[in-house]
Order: sequence, then structure tokens, then C-alpha cells
Amino acid sequence: MSNTYTIAIDAMGGDDAPGWPVLGAVLAAREGGARVLLVGDQAEVSTELAKHDTVGLPIEVVPSEGVVVEGENPARSLLAKPKSSIAVSVGLVKKGIANAAVSMGSTGATMAAGVIGLGLFPGLERPTLGGPFIALAPHTTIIDLGANVDSKPSQLLSFAALGATFEHIYHGIESPRVALLSVGSEEGKGNRQTKEAFPLLQKSSLNFIGNIEGHELFMDKADVVVCDGFVGNVLLKFTEGLAQAAAAFLSKAMGADALAVQQIRSLAGAAEHAGGPLFGINGLVIAGHGRASSEAIAASVKLAHSCLDNDLIGQMRLDLAAVIGESA
Repeated sequence: MSNTYTIAIDAMGGDDAPGWPVLGAVLAAREGGARVLLVGDQAEVSTELAKHDTVGLPIEVVPSEGVVVEGENPARSLLAKPKSSIAVSVGLVKKGIANAAVSMGSTGATMAAGVIGLGLFPGLERPTLGGPFIALAPHTTIIDLGANVDSKPSQLLSFAALGATFEHIYHGIESPRVALLSVGSEEGKGNRQTKEAFPLLQKSSLNFIGNIEGHELFMDKADVVVCDGFVGNVLLKFTEGLAQAAAAFLSKAMGADALAVQQIRSLAGAAEHAGGPLFGINGLVIAGHGRASSEAIAASVKLAHSCLDNDLIGQMRLDLAAVIGESA
């Protein structure tokens, strides 16, 4: 990595915080290309850091107070906890001290902190979260993955534009194929939301290929698959659970260390992969799985580096404005 960026990591975010975030920061710093700011309870984070050889590594602890946890109302909790680890992490980006923030904590809190602290792209009503999560379709972005459980057709159009930019920048696809997830491939199939979103996508300059069904996610039929966050999050957790259940079933017959069992476990292991950027926020914020491993956190830092190198946020802002302008 040629450029060196400063990345703020929410050390208190995630199921195994601050242990995994601290180790993830150490791994990222050892790989090079990043100066890491670990944001969290100073005593706890420092205790974890002392467990690792950090001599010469560009890691600094930034103190915070409080954590916004799953189940809390994100906006209210951020107001009540203005010095929480996620608020401070995003605040470092706002102040220009950090180039990006990474958190495996509450997705709702991460999104709220991003919106409140950094603001949304012009013309965008809600931010969104998307990216690849199925190992059988490693280059297919599914969007939304849970940020917006209720979405208007016009929002699905915006999400499609953001997803297409991500595919173009991150996977190098010149004209990403955009599809709408529905219960049938025909134009008239689907609920009211998908039926109304279809003509909006069809009239846009996006490379819209129509509807696809759930089983076609694994067939390389589209580069961006658009759905609301309710469907996307159910899909994410279903594939994760299916892989775990299939691996458990086969391990009884073949043994837990069998190659086939290990491969099945990797098919939908979201916790083993890097997080994804929040789309539509005026700054780079990477949100990941609460069960993310230290390797996944280090990979999220690497992802942030790539997004910064390619000016993902700036390009998304331009591309979204063009699509919104077409539909006005």
C-alpha cells in the first residue's frame, strides 16, 4: 500500500470488544499503510494492547466514555452518550484527524453517528449498507443488508446507483449489471414496492437487467442486487445459518476437520470477512459484523485504504447526483 492513512477503530464495538478490535488494529498496523487510532475506554484498551508486541507500531489510544449497544435507540443513545466510542471515532473523521472509521458495534449506532456527524449526500434520504457476503458470489453486492427495513421505490433507485459505483470502483466492473430482487423474473412480478421500483430503474442510465429471483444470486447474473433492508438482512442471516447448520450436519458424518465441512462453513461466514462502507455518508465509515474476528477487522482497515485510494465517497456522490437528476 503506497499511501498511509489514519484509521479510527471503535475498540468497544463488537461481541468480543476490546479484545478482537485491539488485535485487529495490531494486525493492520503490522501490515503497514495505516496509522491506527484505537477509540475506547483507555484502561481497558491499554490492558489489551499490553498483551501484544506493539513496539514501533503506529497505534495510539484515544479515550472515550460509554458504548452504544444493540437494542438501544441509536439517535437517543448518541445524544445521551456524546463521548461514546462510535461517536468519538466518527468525530475524528469529521475533524480530519482520521481518514476513516471502522466499527463492529451496533450498525444502527454506526449509521446514526455517520449521519449526525458527517451528513448525507445531497438528495439522499437515508444511508444504506451493502456489499458481497455470499462466498459463492464474492463479487455481487447485495444492497440493502439491513440499514433500512422499509424503503420507498425512489430509495431503491438511489441504493442501486450507490451499489453500482461500489462495484465499479472496488471490483473494476465497467458497467455493473443491476437487478431487482423479486419473486419472479417478469416485470409485473413482486410486491408494490418492487413493481414501482422497476420502471424507475428501467428509465435510469444504470445497466438495469430486470428482476432476478433468490436462487439466481449464485449464478453470476447480476453485479448489484437491490432489495430493502428487511429482505436483505433476512437473506444475510439465513445464508449464514444455513452454512452453519449444513456444516454441523456433515461434521457428524465426516468429522469436524473434514475439508468439505470447512468449505461449507466458509460459504456464508460474514463474521470472517471485512465489513462494508456505509453508502451515502459524507465520509468513509466501515461497519462490520458484531462477531467479526481480528482478521476481519484488519481486513476492514485494508478495505478502508482501498476506498480512500479510489475516492469511493467522491465518486458515489457524483454518480448518485447524476441518477437523481435523471429521475427529477
